[in-house]
Amino acid sequence: MRAHKAKAPMKFAHWVPNVSGGLVVSKVPQRTDWSLDYNVTLAKIAEQVGFEYALTQTRFMGSYGAEYQHDSMMFSAALLANTDRLNVITAILPGLFHPGVVAKQGATADQIFNGRWAIHVVSGWFREEYDALGVSWPDHDERYARSREFIEILRGAWTEDNFAYEGKYWQIDGYSIKPKPLTLPDRPTPIFFQGGNSIAAQKMAAAVSDYYFMNGNTADALREQIDNIRKLCGVTGRKVRFGVNAFVIARETEDEAWDEMRRIVGAADMEAIHKFRADIREAGQSTKENKGMWVDSTESDLVQYNDGFRTGLIGTSEQIAERIHGLSKLGIDMLLCGFLHFHDEIRYFGERVIPLVRDLETSDTIRERRPA
Repeated sequence: MRAHKAKAPMKFAHWVPNVSGGLVVSKVPQRTDWSLDYNVTLAKIAEQVGFEYALTQTRFMGSYGAEYQHDSMMFSAALLANTDRLNVITAILPGLFHPGVVAKQGATADQIFNGRWAIHVVSGWFREEYDALGVSWPDHDERYARSREFIEILRGAWTEDNFAYEGKYWQIDGYSIKPKPLTLPDRPTPIFFQGGNSIAAQKMAAAVSDYYFMNGNTADALREQIDNIRKLCGVTGRKVRFGVNAFVIARETEDEAWDEMRRIVGAADMEAIHKFRADIREAGQSTKENKGMWVDSTESDLVQYNDGFRTGLIGTSEQIAERIHGLSKLGIDMLLCGFLHFHDEIRYFGERVIPLVRDLETSDTIRERRPA
């Protein structure tokens, strides 16, 4: 019998709606709220039904239909204090934070909450926030270079005493954090997540990140990024895992699901979407390769954060489970989910979709163990 190393089960994460407006830029009614009470209940449901991670959003000023915003670090700590197993990923913008300060905050969070804190380093697309605060706004590829320095400093401060670093954006000399974050099996430091989709983002991932989040896209477009990063990792000697954004509409019938999708898009807040389209010229469209986030997004795609409709998780529980299993075979390790009515739909997804995904994974494992 040939030995096979089975692929790890798909991990499930959910967006934290800690900004107003939910996860769609639409005037369609939503039973989703940005308050702490709502999100604590959501986090408890999520960990109950099989979600392992939650990602808080970082926003300092209103944009993209999100008029009000809670701070990601403070909100993450509140969610961690009210859950037992859920890992919470805090989104952080380099440039607006000093890495030495975030290293200390992260070490404290990781100690207090028993290794359940992680960080998502966001290189940024919303220039108005930086201009309003008088913080420099480098060009696209330089923002990823700054993010790389940010992660190198955090990792160094978390693993070394008297840490020193001489970078373009930050200089550190003799910095010692005590206590450091917990050292856990297969996790020497808190996990580093990043987003992107551009060539600069892929190079950064291969150099320093643990997880690379992609916008929703076709299987071919996702495969292209995965293959490229794996080639780059062949040079850096690192392993990167992959996540993809998805907006899930699971209903009893496929027609019901697509009717909901059409209602959401039909009620789109076009003023907010047009403003966002102007803002994201600072993202993938500003690269010399013209590759990256939102480069080919349609107006319908932009109704959902990070092209979540394009992942195609719209239909019955069985259809969605099959598509998730296909993403796993493609090389996706984590699914980052958004929903219209978070409380109701995350429970439905956990109770109706995740068990079907696990059944498909078990069937694969049994087939792989059969004699050749």
